[in-house]
Amino acid sequence: KVIHGEYMVGEAPSAKDLYKQIEIVAPTNYSIILYGESGTGKEVIAKTIHGLSDRKDQPFIAMDCGTLSKELSGSELFGHVKGAFTGALTDKEGHFELANGGTLFLDEVANLSYEIQASLLRVIQERKFKRVGGNKEMPVDVRIIVASNENLQEAYRKGKFREDLYHRFNEFSINLPPLRERSEDILLYARHFLAMTNA
Repeated sequence: KVIHGEYMVGEAPSAKDLYKQIEIVAPTNYSIILYGESGTGKEVIAKTIHGLSDRKDQPFIAMDCGTLSKELSGSELFGHVKGAFTGALTDKEGHFELANGGTLFLDEVANLSYEIQASLLRVIQERKFKRVGGNKEMPVDVRIIVASNENLQEAYRKGKFREDLYHRFNEFSINLPPLRERSEDILLYARHFLAMTNA
């Protein structure tokens, strides 16, 4: 079946199980970790969870943590004030501000620096943040969904990821099966994309 007019739900047992888990967790306010290889549709699943939640009429904001430098990730997450660093020519809203009331999706979250992880933990605990270079605290209400193609439990055991942040995110976790493990769905997807292309 097709949900939200664009996303396809497969018929394979693992796909059905995945959507059962989504239906259970979507109406809650739990933070969620999505595990899956590249291409398993982590952002699609995050959007689906958002679309089935009470926050569906509020923003869904996605951020790819894999492409950002340490310097930029703070500004992207929390925004900055004019003059906070070289090149900060105007005030800028961060992803937390943009997602306020809705859902913030952090893809490849394991790539964030330890320093930014500490700032993130503070925001989650205190539900308020400051822009980089600013001194005004702003309240924030977001649901956080994170995605990783590596096991975050392993990452914190190796000292790469904060254990306390892992526990904050890990209120619910979902494993996304790759298509090769649900081969029954390949023809379904092929027909679905063909119909979209024809349209």
